Amino acid sequence: MNHEGAGIIKASWAGTLVFAIVATIATIDPDSLGVPAVVVSLLLFAAGSIAMFWAFLIAVQRSRTDAIGIGGLYFGAGSAPKPVQRHLMGSLAIQLVVAFATASIRVFTSLAFGILVPVWGLGLAGLWCARHGEFAPRADADR
Repeated sequence: MNHEGAGIIKASWAGTLVFAIVATIATIDPDSLGVPAVVVSLLLFAAGSIAMFWAFLIAVQRSRTDAIGIGGLYFGAGSAPKPVQRHLMGSLAIQLVVAFATASIRVFTSLAFGILVPVWGLGLAGLWCARHGEFAPRADADR
């Protein structure tokens, strides 16, 4: 990855990989491996929430001069290069698929906490776009 913010993209994929492995193993044996699945899910949710809030704070500062929309901030729509957007949204998509698949296979188990994990991918996508995204200037920035 040769883009600015490559560490954010790598972190998104690393969290996705850890979650996918732990959730898959916990799906096989939820009674003995349910606790690690909950811990991973809650840690990724908490870290993603922090990243999302951090992205919001950066975006608020940038919004004085740049026109920042939610789609551009958290989904990279028009603000991130296509390869970056594919990585960030790909990671998020895998988190969603793994979360819903594992929670659907083992209903009423600790795997339900996996539904919180996509906040990780969304928060890091927002952080990348807030820090490195290109937004159009605000029309009223001169006032």
